[in-house]
Amino acid sequence: MFSTDRNQLRQVFFDAWQKHQKQLPLAPVEAQLIDIMLLHPEYHLFLDNPEAYQLQDFNDVNPFLHMSLHLAICEQVTTNRPAGITEMHQALCHKFQDRHIAEHRMMDCLADILWQAQQSGQMPDEKIYLENLRGVCT
Repeated sequence: MFSTDRNQLRQVFFDAWQKHQKQLPLAPVEAQLIDIMLLHPEYHLFLDNPEAYQLQDFNDVNPFLHMSLHLAICEQVTTNRPAGITEMHQALCHKFQDRHIAEHRMMDCLADILWQAQQSGQMPDEKIYLENLRGVCT
């Protein structure tokens, strides 16, 4: 799943979606992706048409990036890395009374910290990320 090649990453989404459609067994990460995909019916058109969207550039919301951020949040919460993120997730789920909304708010913070890291050429700053998440909690 982890690659810097956009086409390979997208292919993971397409393959998982096709397996789901055919009711074939899924690898654990594919099952996580399907859970995310099912939360986003607005992206099913893209997933149903890999030939049209494998190479597509997106000017507005990139559905593959969006779903990848969901997956990243899921991984962070599962591993509690950075330390404290699991409790932060629980607090946001409680605050918004909706896991999906809470994760979207977390994804905003994650996307921001990743953008900052990319611009600076540095690793993402976990402390700033957690501080930003605390701000969402209050």
